[in-house]
Formats: sequence, C-alpha cells, structure tokens
Amino acid sequence: MRRRDLIQLVAGSTVAAWPLASHSQHATNPVIGWLNSGTPRTFARFLKAFLEGLREEGYVEGRNLTIRYHWAEGHFDELDALAAELVKDRVTLIAATGGVRVAQSAKKATATIPVVFVLGGDPVRLGLVTSFNKPDGNITGITIITTELATKRLKLLYDLDPEIRNAAILVNPQATTANIEIESAEAAANSAGRSLVVLKASSVVEIEAAFASAIEQQVRALAVSADPFFMAQRAQVVGLAADRKFAAMYPFREFVEEGGLMSYGPSLASAYRKAGLYAGRILKGTKPGELPIERPVAFQFLINLKTAKALGLIVPAGMLAIADEVIE
Repeated sequence: MRRRDLIQLVAGSTVAAWPLASHSQHATNPVIGWLNSGTPRTFARFLKAFLEGLREEGYVEGRNLTIRYHWAEGHFDELDALAAELVKDRVTLIAATGGVRVAQSAKKATATIPVVFVLGGDPVRLGLVTSFNKPDGNITGITIITTELATKRLKLLYDLDPEIRNAAILVNPQATTANIEIESAEAAANSAGRSLVVLKASSVVEIEAAFASAIEQQVRALAVSADPFFMAQRAQVVGLAADRKFAAMYPFREFVEEGGLMSYGPSLASAYRKAGLYAGRILKGTKPGELPIERPVAFQFLINLKTAKALGLIVPAGMLAIADEVIE
C-alpha cells in the first residue's frame, strides 16, 4: 500500500466535491479525509473508536459517509503534502489524528475546511487554536495533554523502587512537544533528588542506539514519551526494555498490553471516539469554533505483574491498591 493511496473501504465509492453537488444520492454523502501519522495496523483500535463516535451521531461509512484514508506510515515529512491532497480533493472534513504534526499540517493546508484533531499537548500554546472554550476558526478537537504527565509517571517509577537514582526519559527530538516533556521530567527528577538521562530517537535505528546509551549510562528505569512514533514502535520499545531489564513506565495501556511494565495516562480510544462525535456534529452543521477543546477527565494506571515478576520486581501493595487494572 502506497502512503498516498486513497483507500476506499467501500467498493465503487467516488470522489465527492466539497460542497457536494451531484444528483447521485451516493455522491451527496459527506467525505471525511482521514490524515494519520501512523499505519492502519498500529491505529486500528483508534480508527474503530472514531467510527463508533460517528455512528453515534448517525454516520456510517459506506451507508451515508465516505472516508478517504491518508496514512503517513511514520513519514512525518509527507504530512503537508498528504493534507494538501485532501484539500485539493475538497473533502467535507479532515480528521487530523496521530499527533501535533498532523494537526499542524491540516491547519497549514486549509482555513476553511473543518478540522478535528486528536493530539497531546496544549493546542493553545502550540498555536493551533485561540482558546480551549471557544477555539474559533475551522479547527477543534481532543487533546489528551499526556506530555504534561511526565512528573506523575516518574513519581510512580520512584514509588515502585525507591532505590532508583538514575532514570531516563525517551523522547522524539522531532516532536513539537519534546522540550515541554523534557522540562517537566527534569523538574520532577530534581525535586526528588534524582538524576535524569534524556534519550532521543526518531527512527528504529535510533531507538536501538538510545537503549545502548542507557546501558552505558547505567540507567535503571525508563519513562517513554507519548509521541505517536513510539506508539507505532511500541513492540520494539517494550521488547528492548524487557531485554535490558529496565523498569519502564509508558503513556498508554497499549504498551502494557504489549508486555510493558506500567502505564499512566488517558484512554486513547476514548479520545478518538470523542473525535468521531465531534466530526458527526460538524457534519450536521455545528461550526468547529463552537465546540470546545475536549480534555481527559480520567487517567488509567495499569500494572503488568507478569512483567514485574520477569524483571524480579516486587510491586508494593500500595501501588497495586491504586492501580485501575492489574494484568496477572
């Protein structure tokens, strides 16, 4: 599958103009342009949640809705071109999912077509919208603000093993929010009287190199950034952490389901479902600027006891008591 392919899940569906003006009933269906930084495999669960949100608003792909899929497959430098293609095809709405860079590409491409994003970080601070309550313009969406949870994740690592003096944070240096997350983590480490190693990776090879560097610097614990790149490479990251015997904290439950030790963060599936709800409301006529930016109201703490046992770690009873879910 080429990244620029327009993947139509409905056989025979046709390109519809925006605004739509065909006499064909099928051609009058709205068209959503799905723009995502990852791959269909790594984001399958989240796409399903997005479609569920649309369904709750009465829109079903193939029945009264067409979706065109543009997957960047980790090639972030292609996002601008992919967004421009969707605008050229005059889709009804763009679903900019899979991180800040995707939303920025959509914003750059159009000031008129509605955009619904799912990202981490503060969209006001990033210049995507003017305010949380009334974003104005053509853009709104869901922020999981997970980049600001580095303090909590490090604290949970220290609670797991008070002997941890040298932890690391793994970030993608190409991410717009990387410095924000690093600053938050460094402040947390300093306040706890611990040292922090910053590891950087934006490719598969660099992830390998980052873990090798962690070993050289005698890192014992690792917090992984919420960057979409690491989500796409979660099998590799979890595998390397296990091989190196690192106590690792991850941003989302999907890492723990992959075999990771612990995670703390919001539900990504819930965020994508809400994005689907927003998309449906906009298709019905609501202006994007009238929909406030949604923020998570709950965070999940997961522990994988099987992984803890393999690492030779004993999880304190107090941590087990506050965990939302324990995998045994």
